[in-house]
Amino acid sequence: MTGKQRYFATVARGLEEIAARELQQLGAALVQPEVAGVAFTGDRATLYKANLWLRTVFRVLVPLAEFPCRSAQDLFRGTYAISWEEYLPPHLTLAVYCTGSNRQLNHTHFSALQVKNAIVDRQRQQFGKRSSIDTQEPDVAVHLHIRGDRGTVSLDSSGSSLHRRGYRPAVGHAPLKETLAAGLLALGDWQPELPLLDPMCGSGTLLLEAGAIACNIAPGLFRQEFGFQRWLDFDAELWDRLVFEARQQQRSELPAPIVGSDLDPEAILQCRDNARRCGLGDRLHFECRDLAEVTAPADRGVMICNPPYGKRLGDEEELCELYKQLGDIFKQRFTGWTAYVLSGSKELSKCIGLRASQRLPVYNGPLRCTLLRYELY
Repeated sequence: MTGKQRYFATVARGLEEIAARELQQLGAALVQPEVAGVAFTGDRATLYKANLWLRTVFRVLVPLAEFPCRSAQDLFRGTYAISWEEYLPPHLTLAVYCTGSNRQLNHTHFSALQVKNAIVDRQRQQFGKRSSIDTQEPDVAVHLHIRGDRGTVSLDSSGSSLHRRGYRPAVGHAPLKETLAAGLLALGDWQPELPLLDPMCGSGTLLLEAGAIACNIAPGLFRQEFGFQRWLDFDAELWDRLVFEARQQQRSELPAPIVGSDLDPEAILQCRDNARRCGLGDRLHFECRDLAEVTAPADRGVMICNPPYGKRLGDEEELCELYKQLGDIFKQRFTGWTAYVLSGSKELSKCIGLRASQRLPVYNGPLRCTLLRYELY
């Protein structure tokens, strides 16, 4: 793949505009937000930088072909027509993944199987042998997306999802994905010059992402490998230069405090361990503290938190008191601040007892949530 190429970045619903803004800042061209993703154009360096720098994206796909996909036969023929010898010699392993469906192709496993069969049949015709399947760590991951009567076959340049930064082996009971944490910070218009507080920080994902943003640490620097590094056309010299430049751009100091607290001492230990792993060391401040004891570390700033919704942790009736306490603390101790609460429950949100100035829809995995904004005058 040389010259300009069309790419597609997959993202959680609600974060498409944030991801588009990230891509524009990277220098991508023809950036177009779509449902759960962003299409864009760039060269090979753009593809590598997208994987290295994007904070809100799951995967960066390289579309190879789009074709009519009304039946299994259409899918097989469209996939077989792709010049797989340019991307997948038999000595490289293969995995195929599928999203989407239509009336005739309504089972993702069956659709993925048709793609796999077409690829290996073409390999046998070209080489006399075929790739082995490796669903855990394939050399080449192929993605099929079916939408209406059209199918798109792409290469996955990322490998494992980009939310798996590589710095966080220690997580809490209901961890927030790093990509969503970065998206929430962007939706909340937090800037590194403002103090940031999470009074229920769990394993610290929101604050770790904030620290990486404030210190301009590229999220991809912690990963061991990306999918494109196994491709035939991988440009190691270009990649090494981009990684070197990213390391040179890091900042050593935080412009403003980033503070987290949690009642669970084990969670605080996890936070500190994760901070060390992502190169932030002691620059972030974590403390074991009950919510009732939380106070503002500055005259103004941003508070953000992801309290339990009653879906996975706790019970809604028991949690209402927690939300009421949160609202009381907002009113009594954080005048001059802006507060954000990620809520997956309308009923629990009402318990806060304050009128939200803004309600931003976002998905936490499959859960439809709302990021609530409170101006604490």
